[in-house]
Amino acid sequence: MSLPWFKDFYQQIAQSPLSHWLEVLPAQLSQWQQQQLHGDFNKWLKLLAMLPDTKVSNIELLNHVALGQAEDIDEHTHKQLMGLLKQFMPWRKGPFNIHGIYIDTEWRSDWKWDRVLPHIHSLQDRHVLDVGCGSGYHMWRMLAHDPKLVVGADPSQLFLMQFQAIKHFNPDPRIHLIPVGVEQLPDLKAFDTVFSMGVLYHRKSPIDFLYQLKHQLRKGGELVLETLVVEGDEQTVFMPQDRYAQMRNVWYLPSTKALTLWMQRVGFKNIRVVDVAHTTIEEQRKTAWMESLSLADFMDPQDPTRTIEGYPAPLRAVLIAEV
Repeated sequence: MSLPWFKDFYQQIAQSPLSHWLEVLPAQLSQWQQQQLHGDFNKWLKLLAMLPDTKVSNIELLNHVALGQAEDIDEHTHKQLMGLLKQFMPWRKGPFNIHGIYIDTEWRSDWKWDRVLPHIHSLQDRHVLDVGCGSGYHMWRMLAHDPKLVVGADPSQLFLMQFQAIKHFNPDPRIHLIPVGVEQLPDLKAFDTVFSMGVLYHRKSPIDFLYQLKHQLRKGGELVLETLVVEGDEQTVFMPQDRYAQMRNVWYLPSTKALTLWMQRVGFKNIRVVDVAHTTIEEQRKTAWMESLSLADFMDPQDPTRTIEGYPAPLRAVLIAEV
């Protein structure tokens, strides 16, 4: 199996501040290709190869991710494209619009981006990392702000395929998804901006995770951290007994004050909480592109302020900091 995407990325970073990543990354990705792949991986590769080559009359990334218009393709191509994109379900982060086909994802990730964007440093000419990027929706929105390079790190094979399906219609050389986890990243100390949105609470050791994020940033670089939180003081940290909103992989939910303290101890500076918002069943929900259970199924039907387990409903915060 030969995947051209990674070789393109190696060439992209060879003459950049990220060049020392090449000391470990090719071996990591070679190992990734030799590991136990998802049962549908080869099918997904074939589906990618079947995506039609179309005339993309417009690329819109600033306000949403829309590539091409419905008028660019005929009815047969529309049906073909719809059928192919459906086979990459479930689509969780988005939405995307490809030639008038609206991929209505589980998450309205654009709402989160609208909450984050007003508070961050300009991304122009910056090297940007999105840790736990999912299928890459936010990376496309970052690309609208003219960075030098946007790199996503996420080990999910399906997310990689979804990203490549979207990139088929906008093969911009400045955007790449690399299927590695944060624990595989060396201490690059080279990114101008690092995003981590919706990852911290999935980590068994959140302090180690904060160090890993810090070690990707150059001196003076900016961290954009978005995560689940709870209300409370500097000592308030919640750990669910088993599941939280039916998620098994939720470990620690700190208060914003406790999280600020953690970040101070790790060495971040100028830490500020710029947004706190409850997740609603309008922002995360079941759709035709993600047909399994979603947030409405995980909340107490009698009390919208509680999860089905009786815990506080999802509350999300955005914190910005520098190193």
